[in-house]
Order: sequence, then C-alpha cells, then structure tokens
Amino acid sequence: MKMIRPLPLLLAATLAAAAVPPPVADTPPAAEAGQRAPHRHKPQPHRLPTFRGPARFGDPLPGLTAAQKDAFTAGMDEFKNVETPETGLGPIFNNVSCVACHSAPAVGGSSVETVTRFGHTAGGIFDPLADLGGSLLQNKAINPDALEVVPPEANVRTRRQSTPLFGLGLIEAIPDETIRRGAARAAHDGIAGHAALVTDVPTGEARVGRFGWKAQQATLLAFAGDAYRNEMGITNRFFPTENAPNGDAAKLAKWDKISDPEDQTDPATGRGDTDTAADFMRLLGAPPQKPATPAAISGAGFFRQIGCDGCHTPVLTTGRSDNPALNLQTVPLFSDLLLHDMGALGDGIAQADAGPREFRTAPLWGLRASAPYLHDGRAPTIDAAIRAHDGEAANPRDRYLRLREQQRRQLLEFLGTI
Repeated sequence: MKMIRPLPLLLAATLAAAAVPPPVADTPPAAEAGQRAPHRHKPQPHRLPTFRGPARFGDPLPGLTAAQKDAFTAGMDEFKNVETPETGLGPIFNNVSCVACHSAPAVGGSSVETVTRFGHTAGGIFDPLADLGGSLLQNKAINPDALEVVPPEANVRTRRQSTPLFGLGLIEAIPDETIRRGAARAAHDGIAGHAALVTDVPTGEARVGRFGWKAQQATLLAFAGDAYRNEMGITNRFFPTENAPNGDAAKLAKWDKISDPEDQTDPATGRGDTDTAADFMRLLGAPPQKPATPAAISGAGFFRQIGCDGCHTPVLTTGRSDNPALNLQTVPLFSDLLLHDMGALGDGIAQADAGPREFRTAPLWGLRASAPYLHDGRAPTIDAAIRAHDGEAANPRDRYLRLREQQRRQLLEFLGTI
C-alpha cells in the first residue's frame, strides 16, 4: 500500500502541476553550449482547488461543533493564562504562560524564545546529568537563591526554540502505523529515518512519538503535561514530581511552597488545566496556504526533483475519529514525522528515542511565519536553513546548491505558499 494518496488539495495540485523542470546540473544546457536544445513541452495551465483550511493563522479547525468551539476558546484562555508562585509557578521555570513562547504570528505559533539543553558526552555516550538538573535548564526562578546554572560537568550545550503548534490535532490523529510505514520504505538517497518509540505517560502505552524536536511525545496531553512541569514548574497528574534546582533537594524544599500536583483536577470531570490546554492545541487549525503562483508551481517541481520530499513527505492522512474535523483528513504537513541523522546539524542531545545527531523531520507547513529557522534559530532565512542541512539531508542540500539562482528562488517561493 502506498503511504501517500493522490492529493486533492491546493498544495497537492501544486506539486502535480509542476512540469518536470530542467535537469539540475553543473554544466550549461545544450543550447548554451552551441547545440540544439531539446524540445520541452510547456506546462499546461491547471485550475487549482482551494485547500479547505483556516483562513488565518490561529483559527480553529474547520467544522467544529458549538461545544468544540467552546472548548477551543476555553483552551486558548488557559493557554494565555499567566501563572504565579501562588498558582504553582516555579520554583524554577522558563516562562509564565504557554503563549509567552507560542505567539507568532498568532496564539499557538512559534517565537524567538529559546531554552537551553545540556549534558555530558564521553566515549560516544550521552549523559543528561539529570542529578544536576539536566538536560533542560530552567533559566528563571521565583527567588535568585534557586536559580539554575549550566553545571561545569556539562560539555554539551545547545539552544532550542519553540515549535509552532498549528494543526497539531491533525498530526496527533495520524495513526502510528502510517508513520511506521514511512520508516519501512527501503533506504534511498542516503535517507533512512526511523519512528521514535516512546511511552505515552497518560496511558502508559508504547506509541510512536511525533511532538517536539526529538519526537519525544506521542500525544498532546503528554506534550502539555511535560511543558507545564518543565517550562512553568506546574506539576500535574502526569508529571507530579517537581524539578529541583540543579538537583538540589534542599533548595526545592525551601522554595516549593505549593503541594504537588499543582494542577488540580476537577473531581467531576477528572480534568485539569493541562487537559484544557491540550484541547486548544488539538482543535487549533493548520497553517493557511497561500495561492500558488507560476513560480511556486515550478518550485514544487524542484522540491521533488532534488529529493526534499525524501523526508518532507507532502501529505499524511489521519485515521478514523469520532470528531469529523479529524476523521480521515488529508494533512499537508510536509514531514514524515521520523527521526533522521542530521550529521553536523545534530545538537548533541540524546532525548527519548532520539540520538545526539537525530531530529524529527520538521513540518514545513506555515514555514513563512516561523523565522528564525532550525532547532536553535541560527538560520535567519529558509535559504540559510537549507544550506545548513547535513547528514541524511546532504544529497538534497547539495542538489539545492547546484540549482540556478532562479530555480532556487522558485523553490523558496513554493515553500512560502505551503
């Protein structure tokens, strides 16, 4: 069974409409060498259907019921809620609300905020230095006495920026088996990704990870619970143990004044703030697409020709769901959701099922609104991000570099529409 179905959407038609572009080569075309150029058919005009998605960044999924719209609104309110020491913030944390790190270009997006990861590598083995507060540094504290620092034992240190959350409910609804099938394809062009296998904390089940830079979480409830504890210091029923400042239990006892778990559940529903925030992410719409220009249509052809789709799979499909907004939906995320060895681009941090050089293929939808790029924000432009690719992405990167300038512009214009 083929993993990718025929695509009846704007971006699918864009890819299909792209005529086979001129070969990528280091030598000039035959006509430039004084020979007769081969005849090429001009691409025929296509009527491109409109992608049935939100009109704006930050809109909910289309087709929600009234109750789901209320859940989305309540989830957004919680997402924007500012935590305080009285509500459980800290004693160490990275920010005071979800929206503080997920705000651009709308609530639920990305930001230029980064966090620090650290650890120690010796003999090819990564140690997260968990006893010293690793691998995530919490860079703020409710009192300076509790403030964490990167310990001197760390010889690995990197930054990570926040990922956009648009369309995560659709990604959550993609069956594990669909992702595994992508990994089962024969290795080609130096690409051989694998599915991240993790334990989903809320259910205790072994699942395929798909959220986070290292695909370290499989469900949005786990993703939310982990963020509440590690980014805001709000313990919850899934992650009930508070982080001690650099592992110092005495400082934790001194400054942690709220009993755990701090996110209390409603006895009537069994739900807490983490559930409400997860509702918002689950019902948040995908990034809106832009109309495809002729240049973008040509760029879609180059995207395929140089092999970008070897990892950035244009479309996956959700499974069956009781929610019609998530049931058997086409998801134009441009990612296989697999872990790939990125060579020198790796951050040196092993996390969950991902090795130090591995990252989950970042979804490309909405790319135009999530600068800067790459895990640490080092790339100010999409072009710079492509040039920094390495490891399994080295061959497509090198072909990108061999494109003519106009061809690269067309490819980048295509990426700006998805």
